[in-house]
Amino acid sequence: MEKREDLNEFYNRIKYKPDQELVLSRPHINVFERSACTGPLTYSRRDYYKITLILGEGRLDYADKSIYIDRPALLFSNPLIPYNWQNISKEQTGWFCIFNEFFVKQRDELLTDLPMFQLGHDKVYFPDENAVKEIADLYRKMMVENEGSYIHKQDVLRNYLHLIVHYALRMEPAKNYEQTQNAATRITSLFMELLERQFPIDSMQNQLKLKSANDYACQLSVHTNHLNRAVKEVTGKTTTEHIAGRIIIEASELLVHTDWPVAEIAYCLGFEYAAYFNNFFKKATGITPKEARLQIV
Repeated sequence: MEKREDLNEFYNRIKYKPDQELVLSRPHINVFERSACTGPLTYSRRDYYKITLILGEGRLDYADKSIYIDRPALLFSNPLIPYNWQNISKEQTGWFCIFNEFFVKQRDELLTDLPMFQLGHDKVYFPDENAVKEIADLYRKMMVENEGSYIHKQDVLRNYLHLIVHYALRMEPAKNYEQTQNAATRITSLFMELLERQFPIDSMQNQLKLKSANDYACQLSVHTNHLNRAVKEVTGKTTTEHIAGRIIIEASELLVHTDWPVAEIAYCLGFEYAAYFNNFFKKATGITPKEARLQIV
């Protein structure tokens, strides 16, 4: 009985919130100045795509690589890409815009289909002096437009966003990445971060994007064997064991806190067929999903 009460107490801390679905389905974009960036930016959760014009000296850490930023740079990140920015110079200026996937998919999927937002591609570009001025001017216009009341301002902002992206497409991406020390620890930390970013599953329209060790390795731009060795070395568990364990926790959450059909839960967790999910869940817990739903009330 004590175990049952402890489990329920754990589940109650992370309850399904159906109203989140409405928030996630709204287009959103915002633009900010970087003048407030005085400290390091760590691997915190980011739910938005982000394009940053960096004016300031610093170091960008990503996976087992680092890149030294000593001149104006454009940085692209999607919701699954964790990175760490460490200021070197005191003066840190520039602009950044954040936007969700629904914002760019209202009209097309141009941005999310481009290489700078895809797995395994470079995220940093160095514009020349003229391009920096023109990109900075676009950000200023976006800030003014964002504060206005024009009924079609999101269309205008989307066009400005596309222009910034096209400036990057004309450039060669940065190639001077260096290997960092303690790579195994860094890669493992990023893997665990990516794993957690996929949860909670708060809508039946959501589905796990990263399902296997290879998916995570591609996202981190490392070989699958390299990722597996690093995770095993640091945690004592395999990459697959971590993924499976987190899926079991999420499956239990959904069985307890939603009335979704088991087949829908299976789909959201990346299983093509409900039977595969049933076998997976029973092998890990000793009971079927339906039995779990009846047991934990």
